[in-house]
Amino acid sequence: MNILDEIIAQKYKEVAERKDLYPVKLLEKSLYYETPCVSLERYLLRPDKSGIIAEIKRKSPSKGDINPYVSVERTSIGYMQAGASALSILTDTNYFGGKNEDLTTARKFNYCPILRKDFMVDEYQIVEAKSIGADAILLIAAALEPARLKELAAFARTLGLEVLLEVHSLEELQQSMNDEVTVVGVNNRNLKTFKTDVGLSFELAKHIPAGVTKISESGLSQPQTLVDLQEAGYNGFLIGESFMTNSRPERAAAAFVKELRALQGKKETVA
Repeated sequence: MNILDEIIAQKYKEVAERKDLYPVKLLEKSLYYETPCVSLERYLLRPDKSGIIAEIKRKSPSKGDINPYVSVERTSIGYMQAGASALSILTDTNYFGGKNEDLTTARKFNYCPILRKDFMVDEYQIVEAKSIGADAILLIAAALEPARLKELAAFARTLGLEVLLEVHSLEELQQSMNDEVTVVGVNNRNLKTFKTDVGLSFELAKHIPAGVTKISESGLSQPQTLVDLQEAGYNGFLIGESFMTNSRPERAAAAFVKELRALQGKKETVA
């Protein structure tokens, strides 16, 4: 059993427990449940933004503790002030040290798209995502059968949530791509070895259908890499550890975006 299989098995147990503790009828009474979602796709395509989805991640199975005591309020506000297009909030507790309250805290202080980063296996989690203030959810191709993934994506769309389909290979992309998905993320991290190879994003770029918003995830630590990925057709870049390893992630993000914009300006000048 690899780590993803272990996490998914644990997630089914968690969902069963949460259904008893917090019934759907209760979740639907949330302040955020009737609030219109902010479009992740639209923000990623805005020219005044960086395309960066800045992530708050306290720990991970591969790295252990990264920034366990991070201030969600300060960091989320700082990320957006730095020019991020959106936020990604880890809500898995056992493996990533997050919680639903982290996302709700970020929601209180920011008007921007917020991705609930978790391991979605049930419609209940999608209702929960809407109730805590999320605008988009992650569906992982490696964790779901293609037909089931399409069902969950369709359900999310009925609630106004956008769907980020995460793939790790061409096979996953071809099997799991469906009409309910308008945003695809290529995760450069191998789930079995945890090694990252940004080359995967370049390799898959030409296979992602035209009109679909493309995101590259994991292993993005240099602004120049983002410039190169933009040339390959990518609109968004999910960055977590590169920022979170700094004691003040929002400052790391600001410095990164500043360098990115300088490179983009230099490229435009040459062109």
